[in-house]
Amino acid sequence: MTHIPHGAHWIAGQQVTSDDRFSSQPADGPAHLFSTGTPALVAQACAAAEEAFWSFGYSTRSERAALLNAIADEVDARADAITLIGSQETGLPQARLIGERGRTTGQLRLFANHILKGDYLDRRHDAALPDRQPAPRPDLRMIQRPIGPVAVFGASNFPLAFSVAGGDTAAALAAGCPVVVKGHSAHPGTGELVGDAIVAAISKLGLHPGIFSLVQGGNRDVGQALVTDPHIKAVGFTGSLWGGRALFDICAARPEPIPFFGELGSVNPMFLLPAAMAARAPDLGKGWAGSLTMGAGQFCTNPGVAVIVDGPDADAFVAATKLALEHVGAQTMLTDGMAEAYRTGRDRIAGSSAVQDVLTTMCDNRTATPYLFETTADAWLANHDLGEEVFGPLGLVVRARDTDQLVAVAQSLKGQLTCTLHLDDGDTGLGQQLLPILERKAGRVLANGFPTGVEVADSMVHGGPYPASTNFGATSVGTLSIRRFLRPVCYQNLPDALLPDDAR
Repeated sequence: MTHIPHGAHWIAGQQVTSDDRFSSQPADGPAHLFSTGTPALVAQACAAAEEAFWSFGYSTRSERAALLNAIADEVDARADAITLIGSQETGLPQARLIGERGRTTGQLRLFANHILKGDYLDRRHDAALPDRQPAPRPDLRMIQRPIGPVAVFGASNFPLAFSVAGGDTAAALAAGCPVVVKGHSAHPGTGELVGDAIVAAISKLGLHPGIFSLVQGGNRDVGQALVTDPHIKAVGFTGSLWGGRALFDICAARPEPIPFFGELGSVNPMFLLPAAMAARAPDLGKGWAGSLTMGAGQFCTNPGVAVIVDGPDADAFVAATKLALEHVGAQTMLTDGMAEAYRTGRDRIAGSSAVQDVLTTMCDNRTATPYLFETTADAWLANHDLGEEVFGPLGLVVRARDTDQLVAVAQSLKGQLTCTLHLDDGDTGLGQQLLPILERKAGRVLANGFPTGVEVADSMVHGGPYPASTNFGATSVGTLSIRRFLRPVCYQNLPDALLPDDAR
């Protein structure tokens, strides 16, 4: 099904245009024109979101669950059109987009079920003790309440699951928070179609149209206007370290500072321990190559660094990784800018005198090909630039002299989304030594697997200490992510007639 974009923003249920237009830059297929966002449009959307909060923020859990399920239905109703334009805009295979759409609708339905259960409310009740000495205790009830309108920035690398109707939007709506989305200019047609689906669901259920707005395109002033608008009470962001840090600083400098939940970047190191390497070094190298190049390496959980103890097993691991990477051809990246940033990162790593080439290739324009480098743990510990993320299919092997130096590499890490241990029974002692270190460095610690693949579930944590994310106590994936858009309220001695239904 071919979709011809209308090119308008969605502001509180109305299609709105501005004087300026920008063009999409698809990997293939036709380009389309879209209205360019402005600070004035952002102000309209935020004002409408505040107005909507007075009804939506006090809606029932069943009403919000119905909305989440209706959005999922409307997205599925546009499935073919979303897949086609999404593939054209991003260069991602249609099969990947079909799977990502399933993840997107799945997490919407997951949140619907989650809020119906009510556990997220964390309800607490301390009954009154009027006869307690030396002072009576009042009746105290506590539940979690929505914070107000939320700003969401669409991600470049996940045009569905982390964008207009992605996890941030699903969690905010589940909590009862209206959402203003800043669509990503890498896939405006995809974002528009998903925005159409959300608006259709809101309209069918007769809800306040200010619950959702979508502003497309625009320069930095548009993003700044969104995070500084006084109606916005929190921000969800997935993107670059420099862009996220700039917005984080703006949020902190507001007259009323607000939380900025940014997922910013990670090299996701793997530690391959001696017994595991002795048993299966070639298989580990082959597996790493597959994870490293999946989706042209454009995953925030891409395992870009492998830390090993030097020796024959390390040689076998590197040789197997190189052999597997040699069979990987050029892949289309999401944008020209990301392809250029990948080459810049490659040149930064390759330009270090402490780094040796293992596999070099040629890539240009919007394509990426794999690269493999290696260095010593001494060089890694002396050069913090080697630990900076390169977003794409580039791997760096860090060879440690011994297990003590491998532990030192772990201790040197900045915050990560994931850390991985590859180990066998003979590595248990070393694993026990590493785990306390790694759990301080990352939000998710894996054993004998690869981190590219984030399960949407109650137990998932997708976040970590800075710079992996700006709030180490939060996750952007899984049902726990709803906590970002809630705050506890205590009701003391309130009569039942005044209490929220969920507090009774």
